[in-house]
Amino acid sequence: MTEELRDQSADGAGFVALGLDERIVATLSALGYEEPTPIQREAIPVLLEGRDVLGQAATGTGKTAAFALPLVQRILASRADDGERQRASASALVLVPTRELAMQVAEAVHKYGRQQGVSVIPIYGGQSMEQQLRALKRGVDIVVATPGRAHDHVRRRTLKLDDIRYVVLDEADEMLDMGFADDLTALLDATPEERQTALFSATLPPRIAELAEKYLREPERIRIAREPVAAGEIPRVRQVAYVVPRAHKLAALGRILDVETPTSALVFCRTRHEVDELTESLNGRGYRAEALHGGMSQEQRDRVMKKFRGGTAELLVATDVAARGLDIPQLSHVVNYDVPSAPETYVHRIGRTGRAGREGVAITLVEPREHRLLRNIEHVTKQKIEVETVPSVADLRARRLELTRASLHELLTDGELDQFRVAVEALSEEFDVMDIAAAAVKLAHQATSPAGEEEQEIPVFTAPPKRDKPAGKRDARETRGPRATSADPRERKGAKRATRRSADGDTARIFIGAGRKLKVRPADVVGAIIGEAGLEPGSIGAIEISDRFSIVEVPARDADRVIDALSRTTIRGKSVTVRRDQSRAQRSE
Repeated sequence: MTEELRDQSADGAGFVALGLDERIVATLSALGYEEPTPIQREAIPVLLEGRDVLGQAATGTGKTAAFALPLVQRILASRADDGERQRASASALVLVPTRELAMQVAEAVHKYGRQQGVSVIPIYGGQSMEQQLRALKRGVDIVVATPGRAHDHVRRRTLKLDDIRYVVLDEADEMLDMGFADDLTALLDATPEERQTALFSATLPPRIAELAEKYLREPERIRIAREPVAAGEIPRVRQVAYVVPRAHKLAALGRILDVETPTSALVFCRTRHEVDELTESLNGRGYRAEALHGGMSQEQRDRVMKKFRGGTAELLVATDVAARGLDIPQLSHVVNYDVPSAPETYVHRIGRTGRAGREGVAITLVEPREHRLLRNIEHVTKQKIEVETVPSVADLRARRLELTRASLHELLTDGELDQFRVAVEALSEEFDVMDIAAAAVKLAHQATSPAGEEEQEIPVFTAPPKRDKPAGKRDARETRGPRATSADPRERKGAKRATRRSADGDTARIFIGAGRKLKVRPADVVGAIIGEAGLEPGSIGAIEISDRFSIVEVPARDADRVIDALSRTTIRGKSVTVRRDQSRAQRSE
């Protein structure tokens, strides 16, 4: 094992300089990626050479693209050599600690490889085994899996590792902390010795070193150190986060902007494609927004900045690269439309507001599965980010009425109302003066409110409580997942069901008015409860899917929250009845 440590990222151009295929570079350009991160600059060329990698890099540094892009390229090259479009069995196995990370990695690989027909499937506990079996049987290039579920498939002989050429261990230290050591060993022993292996870990304790010594062949060691965050570097601004499902992010941003009423706000997005889409959507909703990203000419950039500094645009939507070096005085708000990929990025972003003793506001929109990134930022910055509820329709109306009142107060203070008194005097002969004033306020309020506005409540997401996992214990929620059972009495005959209890008491049974006839699967129920109600996967109990309804067990203390959340959303595209189960007796169709 070489002892070389790469502490500094190489100076270089974009993704082309890393040796990536022009088709992949074109895909990245279409996705709006502007330049590689340090871990990508270091790892991609080494992995493209076919060498093993031992990488030390924290969450949010761009590790996924660092190993996923070389995977896609090497699979395309092996197809060309073998004359195959897709192998019958997988070529690559990516092992991750949690189901959330499995979904994120699979989604990223899909985006990078779909234009070239590279296929990927995530497999994890809690997802329908039948769905996974069908996908594996069809053939897939890359399997992204939690170790427990991958080992289950290997034992069932539904996942064959004989043809695996590439193995990635992502967040290896966390997998060991969760008790996956035996599964990892079994899986690595079952893959061919001549495979290429990449291991990424935030820390390199002795256990990781032993794993690397045994399963990696003379790996290139890469270390990407965090930029230190100096005490007091973060400005004293109000930092707040809103947990919002992806489908409601745009509506939530609009609602938050309406309540905050920023004088000038810088909205950060990850890619230039997202910048363009968000800018167009915000302008369509009546805001004055301008886009700024690396795909624009200097003339276009200058024109945009002139508008923003001159006040003719109130929102500047930009990527991190495009916003570097911008001098924007008196910026009232910074908005992270996505959670920044690294804590240092968060610090740099919000440092643009709250300057020179002025008050500033930093707002971050967080998808439910991104809670870990938010906690990571808090840990590094040593500052608390308050998680608040997206303003309701009532909050929005109250805020708009307050703005109308403030405008009227300013007019009354300025005076010069003599020419309008004649109208009031004429109306006062027929109506009470208070009623006349209320009608005038109503007219002014309606004139400043958006016409034809669709005021709909945005689903409230309550963050799950933090739970400490004992070291060395396997996380059951990632390996086995919630227990799915059949509602068919013939299948349950003679089976005694154990009553599951949460830490605080009994479980409650929730009735959902959708079942097999709507093609509802346990994964649909689990996904809805996690995404909308914010429960931890491990707290979800037995799930029974019948033809016309489903029953799910949840902790009794969370039952009302689950009912409220599911009542506000859809399952398989349908709004369904959700209530407490009225009978524990067995049901028949």
